[in-house]
Amino acid sequence: MTKTSKPKDDSPAVEPTENFTELPADAGLRDLLIDGLKDIYWAENQLVKALPVMEAACSNAALSSAIASHLEETTGHAARLEQIFALLDEKTQAKKCDAMEGLTKEGEAVIEDTEPDSVARDMGIIAASRKVEHYEIAAYLGLKSLAEKLGFTKVAALLAQTLAEEEAADQNLSNIADSL
Repeated sequence: MTKTSKPKDDSPAVEPTENFTELPADAGLRDLLIDGLKDIYWAENQLVKALPVMEAACSNAALSSAIASHLEETTGHAARLEQIFALLDEKTQAKKCDAMEGLTKEGEAVIEDTEPDSVARDMGIIAASRKVEHYEIAAYLGLKSLAEKLGFTKVAALLAQTLAEEEAADQNLSNIADSL
């Protein structure tokens, strides 16, 4: 038997498009992308609440400044996700991200379990923050791949922009840790 490229139901194949609604209904990738966007949207908004607490607990000026700067970026990430939802003609909606909830609780525990104004606290904040960055990097890599697979070039470009910012934030935290 030879395989053909013709769909099983004899319907015409749909070319990749920027119009989300034109994708075939059975493209489970669409649902996966939307679900992932909802998840990371919740995560980014959770970070907007958590980062000021982390910043206030820092004693190192460079670390405090890096967290403050990343808070501004994180607010922009949430806004960028809203733009992506609009491009996809989807309602902007958050879905609780259990992973980010756990990671932010770990950050809170570092603050509770370390002495104020100590290198241990700053290093703990960096470690907790880098866990968050690595989660976000993995999430945005996956979402970008899905968007590319679906042919959503504008969405993929926006996700790539956020991914680059998350990678830069992680590198900045690494540099600060090396200087402590």
